[in-house]
Amino acid sequence: MVENPSGNNPFVPEKAALRRELLAARRTLSAGARDAAARALSRTALTLPELDGAHTVAAYVSVGSEPGTRELLDALRAAGKRVLLPLLLPDNDLDWAAYEGPGSLAEAAHPGKMRLLEPSGTPLGPDAVTGADAVLLPGLAVDGRGMRLGRGGGSYDRVLARLERAGAHPALVVLLYDEEVVARVPEEPHDHPVQAVATPSGVVRFTA
Repeated sequence: MVENPSGNNPFVPEKAALRRELLAARRTLSAGARDAAARALSRTALTLPELDGAHTVAAYVSVGSEPGTRELLDALRAAGKRVLLPLLLPDNDLDWAAYEGPGSLAEAAHPGKMRLLEPSGTPLGPDAVTGADAVLLPGLAVDGRGMRLGRGGGSYDRVLARLERAGAHPALVVLLYDEEVVARVPEEPHDHPVQAVATPSGVVRFTA
């Protein structure tokens, strides 16, 4: 969603160029290809022991050409998991509320941003994510070190920093298309590695 200002960091133009390339590739996917990928991604993600053993999973509702998460959200809820979904705050931080099924999602308009589907339940506060056993992260790419490339807004940088401050250590899993596991992602000091990536074809794990 949103990332921290990076001043004169030389990696910023490199990240921006990679984002443009990856977003352009996503836009070429047909609706049928996206639907098939979403179904396969749900099956793959559900094989993760980190999700199977979780009581609470912080996730997100996919938008646009992102790898689809709606089927996965419903499967997690059907399996008895408590699923938390984000609500975007005016400062680009994230609040959280419980997912109560497809009918509990409402379209939310945020000035200057795409419309999002957000949970309509009681907001639990930004710190609610620190109680999650697993956090599913959006992204555009990940490399062999587990370094994730986000969209450049900072929302999930704040989430990861909040987890670190709280001493919370949930499993961090990014959801991507197969082609978005790349050789290298430009890294900045505030970037945090993930433990695994789930794609339609399978799971890749990373070691520190």
